[in-house]
Amino acid sequence: MRRLLVGNKLYSSWSLRPWILMRTLGIPFEETLVALHRPESAARIAEWSPAGRVPVLVDDDVTVWDTLAITEHLAETTAAPVWPKGREARALARSIVAEMHAGFSRLREALPMNLGKSFAYRERPEAAADIARVQELVLDARRRFGDGGPFLFGAFTAADAFYAPVMSRFWTYSVPLEPEVAAYRDAVLALPAFGEWREAALDEPWVLDFDEVEDEPLEVHRRVPVVV
Repeated sequence: MRRLLVGNKLYSSWSLRPWILMRTLGIPFEETLVALHRPESAARIAEWSPAGRVPVLVDDDVTVWDTLAITEHLAETTAAPVWPKGREARALARSIVAEMHAGFSRLREALPMNLGKSFAYRERPEAAADIARVQELVLDARRRFGDGGPFLFGAFTAADAFYAPVMSRFWTYSVPLEPEVAAYRDAVLALPAFGEWREAALDEPWVLDFDEVEDEPLEVHRRVPVVV
């Protein structure tokens, strides 16, 4: 049985990627959650991987860390449609996944993933170029390969798993989007797997201060007292 180690569901965008991929594609796994930046966190993660980061996948006698490595391992070892059909579509999917994996640091810093709150829109000039580029990538994939479904390549693939955390950020911070991109965001957030992740996130008590922006929230969604 595969076991996936993840961090706080409220904040951990990197953990969401393989989790939503496996859950949506029906790849069975058991989950272990480690609350990050607690006194015991480093030791618990070190039991799984010396890299000291989540997510980590243990697949029998194989340990894989890093979201992109986990994705490729699943594509190699399961029959699930991790990547889209067609050589051209797969090339684009891998390219936009790699771009998301390696880039968009200004967007991440200005709009940290936070499923526990929602905020009114305000301009964040430092993230504007990244936001525009994400929209460009979504529109390109949808217009070229989106027939047959609401996702980047029609059916759900790894590309959508990698873009899901950013779509959640756009919702959290009320980022205005092109209509086609907004429709894509809504399709991702309507996934049963995303709803399951978010429901669990709202019951987490832990707060990570560096993932909390100073803006006054429109609404606080989490359901339990917080623990700093």
